[in-house]
Amino acid sequence: MTVRRLSAGLVAAALFTPGLVACNAAGTPQAGSSASPTASASGTGAPVSGDAKQALLDSTREISKGNFRFTMSGAGSTAEGQVHEPSQSAEMRVSIGQPTDDLSMKLDLIHAKPDSWVKLELGGKTATSVPGVQKLNLGKYQHLDQTRIKGNRNLGFDFDQVDPAGSAVLTQGITEVRDTGAGTYAGALDVSKAADAGSVDPTVVTALGPQAKSVPFTAKLDPQGRLNEMVVQIPAAGQTAAQEIRITYSDYGNATAAQKPPADQVVEAPAELYNLFN
Repeated sequence: MTVRRLSAGLVAAALFTPGLVACNAAGTPQAGSSASPTASASGTGAPVSGDAKQALLDSTREISKGNFRFTMSGAGSTAEGQVHEPSQSAEMRVSIGQPTDDLSMKLDLIHAKPDSWVKLELGGKTATSVPGVQKLNLGKYQHLDQTRIKGNRNLGFDFDQVDPAGSAVLTQGITEVRDTGAGTYAGALDVSKAADAGSVDPTVVTALGPQAKSVPFTAKLDPQGRLNEMVVQIPAAGQTAAQEIRITYSDYGNATAAQKPPADQVVEAPAELYNLFN
């Protein structure tokens, strides 16, 4: 595995892609649960129910206010954090792979507009071979030059698009859906229309080919009709095993401002850091 492959499309949950799957000692991709690529979550193949799809579309409106906590997982990676648009701040903790893998990575990203910091931890037997690793200031928060991360989905954060997973984009791609109980839904969505969703890598969409038009999903809403959980079952494509992308939201309206790192724990990010994520 190359470092570039590990880092391609990292934060904003592009971490849930084959390019970010950590490798074990044998170099075998590790993925999430393996759903059948032909299974339909809707079960009936029925057309979209207007009421059901509208409920899901409406469920993402509160996310756009930018005050929530979230988790995401898939393809051997996890992320958790909070967004607090009122203070123009956000924090995300990302873990890719396991320490027993050839290469694993943990990041703590803090954004407090106009500044951003990242603390990086590398693990695995090949960690010492990462280009420029000696200059990466591992264990310190590295202050990021905003001009160097503008538009970078790996290290940046867009306060005009506050949802790291892009669930509103995902729900707009729903092609089949049915009500399965109180606040629960199942169906299929067209991920080829979700290239802007942080939780789906465009390269995965391309690899899926025609399968991208109908990918099974389930969703749960909280008692207030807000999205609580979405699970997307990405089928196997090429050499990549099937995987499950799980996104959750909580504490709507109750997130808190991200805390800036202590000054004595901050250094300026070296060129090697930007090179690692570009």
